[in-house]
Amino acid sequence: MSAVYTSAEPTVSTFNTQRYAPQLVEGVESVLIIGSGGLSIGQAGEFDYSGSQAIKALKEAKKQTILINPNIATNQTSHSLADKIYYLPVTPEYISYIIERERPDAILLTFGGQTALNCGVALEKMGVLEKYNIKVLGTPIKTLEMTEDRDMFAQALQEINVPIATSFACETLDETLKAAEEVKYPVIIRSAYALGGLGSGFANNPTELRDLASQSLSLSPQILVEKSLKGWKEVEYEVVRDRVGNCITVCNMENFDPLGIHTGDSIVFAPSQTLSDEEYHMLRTAAIKIIRHLGVVGECNVQYALQPDGLDFRVIEVNARLSRSSALASKATGYPLAYTAAKIALGYTLPELPNPVTKTTVANFEPSLDYIVAKIPKWDLSKFQHVNRDIGSAMKSVGEVMAIGRNFEEAYQKALREVDPSLLGFQGSNEFGDKLDEALAVATDRRSLAIGQALIHENYTVDRVHELTKIDKWFLFKCMNIVRVYKELEAITSKESLTKDLLQKAKKLGFSDKQIAISVSKALSTKVTELEIRSLRKSYGIVPFVKKIDTLAAEFPANTNYLYTTYNATKNDVEFTDKGMLVLGSGVYRIGSSVEFDWCAVNTAKTLRDEGKKTVMINYNPETVSTDFDEVDRLYFEELSYERVMDIYELENSEGCIISVGGQLPQNIALALHDTGCNVLGTSPVDIDNAESRHKFSAILDSINVGQPEWSELKSVEEAKKFANAVHYPVLIRPSYVLSGAAMNVITSEHELEEKLTMASDVSPDHPVVMSKFIEGAEEIDVDGVGYNGQLLVHAISEHVENAGVHSGDATLILPPQHLSEQVLLALKDIAERVSKAFNITGPFNMQVIKHGDDLKVIECNIRASRSFPFVSKVLGCNFIATAVKAFLGGNKVPEPVDLITHKKYDYVATKVPQFSFTRLAGADPFLGVEMSSTGEVASFGKNELESYWTALQSTMHFHVPLPPSGILFGGDISKPLLGQVAATLTGLGFHFFVVDEACKNYLEKFIPSEQDVKVIFFPKNDKRKLREVFQEHDIKAVFNLASKRASSVEDADYIMRRNAIDFAIPLFNEPRTSNLFAHALKEKVAEKLRVLESTDVAVPSEVRCWEEFLGFKA
Repeated sequence: MSAVYTSAEPTVSTFNTQRYAPQLVEGVESVLIIGSGGLSIGQAGEFDYSGSQAIKALKEAKKQTILINPNIATNQTSHSLADKIYYLPVTPEYISYIIERERPDAILLTFGGQTALNCGVALEKMGVLEKYNIKVLGTPIKTLEMTEDRDMFAQALQEINVPIATSFACETLDETLKAAEEVKYPVIIRSAYALGGLGSGFANNPTELRDLASQSLSLSPQILVEKSLKGWKEVEYEVVRDRVGNCITVCNMENFDPLGIHTGDSIVFAPSQTLSDEEYHMLRTAAIKIIRHLGVVGECNVQYALQPDGLDFRVIEVNARLSRSSALASKATGYPLAYTAAKIALGYTLPELPNPVTKTTVANFEPSLDYIVAKIPKWDLSKFQHVNRDIGSAMKSVGEVMAIGRNFEEAYQKALREVDPSLLGFQGSNEFGDKLDEALAVATDRRSLAIGQALIHENYTVDRVHELTKIDKWFLFKCMNIVRVYKELEAITSKESLTKDLLQKAKKLGFSDKQIAISVSKALSTKVTELEIRSLRKSYGIVPFVKKIDTLAAEFPANTNYLYTTYNATKNDVEFTDKGMLVLGSGVYRIGSSVEFDWCAVNTAKTLRDEGKKTVMINYNPETVSTDFDEVDRLYFEELSYERVMDIYELENSEGCIISVGGQLPQNIALALHDTGCNVLGTSPVDIDNAESRHKFSAILDSINVGQPEWSELKSVEEAKKFANAVHYPVLIRPSYVLSGAAMNVITSEHELEEKLTMASDVSPDHPVVMSKFIEGAEEIDVDGVGYNGQLLVHAISEHVENAGVHSGDATLILPPQHLSEQVLLALKDIAERVSKAFNITGPFNMQVIKHGDDLKVIECNIRASRSFPFVSKVLGCNFIATAVKAFLGGNKVPEPVDLITHKKYDYVATKVPQFSFTRLAGADPFLGVEMSSTGEVASFGKNELESYWTALQSTMHFHVPLPPSGILFGGDISKPLLGQVAATLTGLGFHFFVVDEACKNYLEKFIPSEQDVKVIFFPKNDKRKLREVFQEHDIKAVFNLASKRASSVEDADYIMRRNAIDFAIPLFNEPRTSNLFAHALKEKVAEKLRVLESTDVAVPSEVRCWEEFLGFKA
């Protein structure tokens, strides 16, 4: 028993009785919460949700909360939640500085993912927690270490006779190969202390093992070799235990995919569908036995491999912290796991806590569900060059969706559409050709389409698909039910013969109106539209019913505002009298649309509630705070399609609908909603359409005298060549209606133009391609603003460090701007005012402007909130979304215009830096361009630009500052002076310089004094293990590779240098302006860094101040 909890005796104290007397941990007034940092693959928005719930629980208990999290886009980093917020690196070093300053009584480690957990273990080892007498709340560190160290874990489970996959912990390559001989191939490798299966994979022979193990050992000190159980079922249980040993299993889930695919990359159903009662209880009993034996206090999840045709099982792993699955389990059951875990950490027992959803029963109960939940991951692999698309034991997805239905088919089809709105539901794709068997046997991000193709179009039997995929036949038979309805719909010969019964049957199996329209149209000469099906369905009285998430399966009264729609019902569970304001959330997290839009949606709802309005949220992303049951009056866990939003709008009789705070997804249906009578608040969808359509947008800019790069809309390759020759290369091609630069390309030659145009026209057959002159060496500026009836209320101007050509989502942003003259700031404000007036903007908008000399040109304008809204709101201390909502409401709610930028002096600077996840994406070229590739962002404050950039960069995941006398490797384009200037700045700091060829050596020597050594090293291109030895031998701790363009092949030396820097977890600088900024920051800060690290006392660096101290007030 951990010393913080005085007693482990069961108590008779229960919520709502006379005997209620909880024994809480004594002497805890202030708690430090460790956040998870920037969103990355394997650690995303779910920790904003769990951390926010923990803070709510602590506030209820009247504790002071101190939060460290550099992810400025999150909801938890708002003063409405945490009392004090530090936007600093989540590392043991910076956490120690905060502890020295704040002296908290206790610390919470299980709400910030693997990052927080690893920091906690490190702080314990360093003796920091003991030195400052800090109590670890919740699961004790000893238990955390036991679940992370595979040897200790295996031993603990053997003590209670729970079977675990036999594994050997290895620290060298030779040990690994020897272990594999003992367990026999195929084997799986996992790294200890890694997140989302990083560095893990399968090997069928010694050659595969050698390659895999050498990379895994560079990411983790210890790896495990285990016998592979590929093809077994994977099942997961979420378990909660309090300090006196009360245990409940809140949710059990089953993977659609068999074992071998990381659970974060698996399609998952809750509750499990194919387990017998005996299997269910056998695994439940084992889960409770494990959590008691390990001594978990709070929440944990247990993952099992289960023999498909027997009762044999193995424990795969136990996460003694909140995880992505716990966010899913909370949303799937309505049981707030993070909130409950935080209360348990304070010392409450389960019977002492009310169930926050029902408010009448105790929290000591296991939910039972009368619905089924489907979760599908979202991959964004097509954004990367040379990336390996297979999915396996290392996670690659960037987000996930959750759908609720009354049967498997309804939930599965809803979820498929949520993950990709261009899909109709369960469907095939003809992309596989004659490789369909391979697409079924080897899991990739496209496998669900391969299953659809096989069952719907290629007449495969369930047995054959099962043979190839090892997916349980139960799931495949359910998919066949959908196939049969497809066939019935396609057999219809006239619109009149679509009967009420068939339409009802299709809707009950999760078919959308559009899906039915397309299926029925196949055999008809005139096409049927989605709207025709909608009106036919309504004329038959077929409308969805609204159901509550009732975790008690109607055995007790449950009062929840947590809703979904279904056609498998006979009545509604709620009355529709509120006329609540509809807020459309951001849907699935993907590259280009992430937690920043969730912050926007949550703040919209909050402001509406403050203004006395009822709120209705529609969103289907289980990782978000916007889908937390206490954020809105009514929450619909539903699709953001035109069909579903209109259904809910009509049922709720909503006063209005807000579409401009959820990113691009709600924007895409705005015009359809407007055209069918929905009251869209803010800027008219017609004006939004004018800004989205290149033609209309450009004509309007011309009419108000605002500059733009030369452009033309082209329908053929010939026209394109003519235009490109007229304006001279480089040119930029882009389709209309895009998010995060999809299919945008900078073209430098005619040959490249032919190659790329065939790609872009595939992207949008209805929209021709737009081509514009690409201005090289121009600076890029972001302008965020809020208007009211065309008048500018507030605006922010952030400058990009990188030149134009790097997508704004991948750019480093500085605010307030440091290099723009007052005259330029006034000119930018003038452009913002003109644009706001021309498009009659009410609500949020964002513009990207390029500056070449003194010339300003607008390259795009989005009439919606942008991803920089949370950043500018928090840095300037003015909530842009609250201002926008007041503008929507109009009248006396509208605030007076305020200028936060021109003629203003700030004594701090904030820098926002992208968080990339290239480590996860084997083979992807870490080269920045007009396509966005970052998965998240972090930001830090400082007294000047260098200090804030220095801190922000260290806040990105796994960033280690290179310290002398280590080595720095240089490479890239030697025709420009950029690389040489970086080397010149870093000269004399005590680093060793390395290059891979003589040409680069001669080039660098022109820029640096002779006493700085430059050594040419042997660079084995195709041997990963030798490359690793080269990096180790020369102690290379940073790579600067300034290539002028993307690698055309994987043999390119610059590509190999960039890719291996990522694979060996070494900082990579691949863009000239940020390389230069970092070189200057390193030069200024490295001496202080060394002094602080070597000092015996705790010397707190100047950047360690909380948000409120930088601003001078509590925003």
